[in-house]
Amino acid sequence: MATEIEAPIDSDIPIIDAHHHLFDRANPIVEHVMRRTRFFVDEYTDYLDDGHNVVASVVVESQSMYRADGPDELRAVGQTEFHNGLGAMGASGSYRGIRVAAGIVGPIDLSMPTTLSTLKAHIAAAPARFKGVRQEALWDEDPSILAGVFDHGPGMYLGESFRRGFAHLAPLGLTFDAFVLAPQLPDIVDLARTFPDTSIVLDHLGHPLGIGRHTGRMEEERPQWEADMRAIALCKNVTVKMGGLGSFMSGSPTFLAHPPASSEQLAAEWRPYVETTIELFGADRTMFESNLPTDGSGPFGHVCNAYQRLTATCSQAEREAIFAGTAAKVYGLTDLLTSTGKHRP
Repeated sequence: MATEIEAPIDSDIPIIDAHHHLFDRANPIVEHVMRRTRFFVDEYTDYLDDGHNVVASVVVESQSMYRADGPDELRAVGQTEFHNGLGAMGASGSYRGIRVAAGIVGPIDLSMPTTLSTLKAHIAAAPARFKGVRQEALWDEDPSILAGVFDHGPGMYLGESFRRGFAHLAPLGLTFDAFVLAPQLPDIVDLARTFPDTSIVLDHLGHPLGIGRHTGRMEEERPQWEADMRAIALCKNVTVKMGGLGSFMSGSPTFLAHPPASSEQLAAEWRPYVETTIELFGADRTMFESNLPTDGSGPFGHVCNAYQRLTATCSQAEREAIFAGTAAKVYGLTDLLTSTGKHRP
């Protein structure tokens, strides 16, 4: 086990963290999963103070800071307003020079009949930063895995009312972050084939499971994960976030380990999923994410180094795409990559 934070393997390559959370006054569900009640701009950038060249980030919905009153369908717009304010803080350059929350992926229930007007309200709340939405669809036939947290029942993405709302995303130029567990990946295939013009981002490498009925079976279940990912890769409208394997649902001994695992250990654990994903999707459809603070596999420096080890055989252009270029393209942040120099506070 490592005893101190590692120096960056590559301190120059620009990084856009394509997925993390920011919140204050977390609700009980968020607190249970994230082990925090607060994760603000300064706390996030403190995690990144290890010499890696993080230039910007995309903040993803975190089920907090909803409006206390008003129409139910607009209460989640409060979170977009909150994240837009944090994006303004990042744009000041005062937080280690990182453009925190340069992009926002907001919360919504796409099955609502008011979906179109609600999406427009989110866009109006953050016109320069609102890039897309995420609606979680986590479910497993073993109820102990989610323990009532984020358990949405089977087949959400297949439902008629969900898809009526989903159809509004492409005309508005919005992306969709899909959050499912590995056994649900066939739902992503169906969704992507039905809506080939909608940009879908698959979170957390399709989230392989290592707890509950999946305990000790990750190697046994990986061929099915790979087969499903191969089918998804044929859908050119899907990109994949490279990260998220450090959550409690992976069942890894490195989760919240003290001292934390080294980047070599993390790379060895994650290699089968990362290398397969890059092979199937290519660098131009794979993007790095930290998943902070949900990821509990150790310091950002160790996690980032692990992925730098896992992409060591890629070309420089491929690595630049994986660590920043793909996220910039998908979320409309290419202007932030005009300079590739080190960003200093």
